[in-house]
Amino acid sequence: MPREILNPFKIAQSQFERAAERLKLDMGLRAILSTPKRCLTVSVPVRLDNGDYHVFTGHRVAHNMARGPAKGGIRFHPDVTLDEVKALASWMTWKCACLDLPFGGGKGGIAVDPHKLSLGERERLTRRYASEILPLIGPDQDIPAPDVYTDAQTMAWIMDTYSMTKGATTLGVVTGKPVALGGSRGRDKATARGVQFVLREACRDRGIKLKGAKVAIQGFGNAGGVLATLLHEDGARIVAASDSRGGIYEPKGLDPAALHRHKAGGKSLSVFKAGRKVTNQQLLELPVDILVPAALENQITADNAKRVKAKIVAEAANGPTTPLADDIMFKRGRTVIPDILANAGGVTVSYFEWVQDFTSYFWDEEEVDRRLERSMVKAYRDVAQTATRGKMSLRDAAYVVAVGRVAEATRVRGIFP
Repeated sequence: MPREILNPFKIAQSQFERAAERLKLDMGLRAILSTPKRCLTVSVPVRLDNGDYHVFTGHRVAHNMARGPAKGGIRFHPDVTLDEVKALASWMTWKCACLDLPFGGGKGGIAVDPHKLSLGERERLTRRYASEILPLIGPDQDIPAPDVYTDAQTMAWIMDTYSMTKGATTLGVVTGKPVALGGSRGRDKATARGVQFVLREACRDRGIKLKGAKVAIQGFGNAGGVLATLLHEDGARIVAASDSRGGIYEPKGLDPAALHRHKAGGKSLSVFKAGRKVTNQQLLELPVDILVPAALENQITADNAKRVKAKIVAEAANGPTTPLADDIMFKRGRTVIPDILANAGGVTVSYFEWVQDFTSYFWDEEEVDRRLERSMVKAYRDVAQTATRGKMSLRDAAYVVAVGRVAEATRVRGIFP
């Protein structure tokens, strides 16, 4: 077996190349589409509460802007690297194109453990980082959003920093904001809602009844935690869930509301009173119908893909499955709903928020959910039909759809000068 690639940017390049081969793109166009448009690395000095200063490293990458301004989240995590941010930015390009949104891909991050910072320190970190990347962001240039360990408050600080510098309140510079500052209703649940909508379609295609289906969720955060509640409401049985410190497995089913209360108390799911303890790796191999990786990259690899028992894997996280693992899963008849489709609900409602900010006309949550379901179902059907015609996996099909759209936009625009 060839040596496994675990560098996230190399994985992203590999996924792109597979689609480029199927689309028979010329080498010049491949070079353009595979190269990030711009990468900015900045020093972020922050005054700590004790009066000391610490310098953090931040990044902001715009991968492609052929179809519109760059769009993508900002994450605060100790393992953030430039290669990771480049990979995430490229995945955002393909995600936006897969959903046919008028955006390109961007991403940002700071190498920091936010849990070790006070609220005031996080605010100063966020505002300084925003000031460092400010020349590159804007509602028609590059639009940040929340990601790992960032939230609506983080976006409010960035919006305020940008607005104070520009001298005018600019709601559309970020999405995922509080509703009081032009945020969209339904944005907090959007990523999970999107996964729910495509899972319903995939279950129909596989002849699996979602009601009663056994579900394991790795990562009980903004996406995984909300999705557990939504699937429970659909009648699915949540039999396993985990966070960064481990999780629990209960074949009879878990109550998501009880899990949320447990997490709200600051406790890990690994010490939840019901079920038996499992590691994050063990959770991936449990006997379930649906597996949802909702944590970080490179969770399903060539090493464990042959032991994954789930019939459907829905990638609520970005990059949880490596290319070699993809091939193994496809040959085993497993359905992997790829990240650029499965978790695109977040960026789709971010697009809705951006539109609402520009028009100063805001929709109710029911309208947001209706529009999101329509967008997700259409995207899933486009990808599924491409997969059937080409006898390929859903991931390869999603990339063919997405890369084809960006390639066409690039051809029509041409290269200036």
